[in-house]
Amino acid sequence: MANVLVVGAHGHVGKLIVAKLAKAGEQVFAGFRSEAQFQTVANIANVTPVEFDLTAAPEAMAQVYSTHHIDTVVFSAGSGGSTGDDMTLLIDLDGAVKTMDAAKQAGVQRYVMVSAAGADDRSFWPKSGLHTYYVAKHYADRILKASALDYTIVRPTLLTNDAGTGKIAVNGARLGGSIPRDDVASTVVAVLKDPNTARKIYQITSGDDAIDAALRVE
Repeated sequence: MANVLVVGAHGHVGKLIVAKLAKAGEQVFAGFRSEAQFQTVANIANVTPVEFDLTAAPEAMAQVYSTHHIDTVVFSAGSGGSTGDDMTLLIDLDGAVKTMDAAKQAGVQRYVMVSAAGADDRSFWPKSGLHTYYVAKHYADRILKASALDYTIVRPTLLTNDAGTGKIAVNGARLGGSIPRDDVASTVVAVLKDPNTARKIYQITSGDDAIDAALRVE
């Protein structure tokens, strides 16, 4: 059983990841920007809310890891669509990189990044309407790949609130399509159960293969 910190536990995907990991029996630490958000996990077994500020120094983040004996970090945070480019860079890029630096300081080795399909395709960014967001995701992923962490990067296509199907397609060249947030969360849980997913990148969209099986396809 792992001690998993979910950074961005108040987000749409983050909430689902917290719930699914807790149901799977993991000890989950739900990282929130402020204590006012703690109530969202008040009645979920195996979940401990913690205050986790992405604008803080890496040393402060490392202290959170050490205090709660964290051995796995899941980054599912974002500044949100209502903020400006400055916050996108501060949270989605610098905030993410600081959690990686903190992991190194605290001796945390396993790290899962929820990124975005197209993060490696510069030709796609201007057409997306989210140019700065993709710049942030690209460089956060790039720094993670260059680290010594046992990372997995999950890059979903367009997110929907549809019911999850438990089936995905992995690593296709096509950037189109969509995927329920529920299936993204299930993919993160599956990744954490399979050590063979370390140091790999999965671009995912809705498909026909069961998640566990899809992740085994090279």
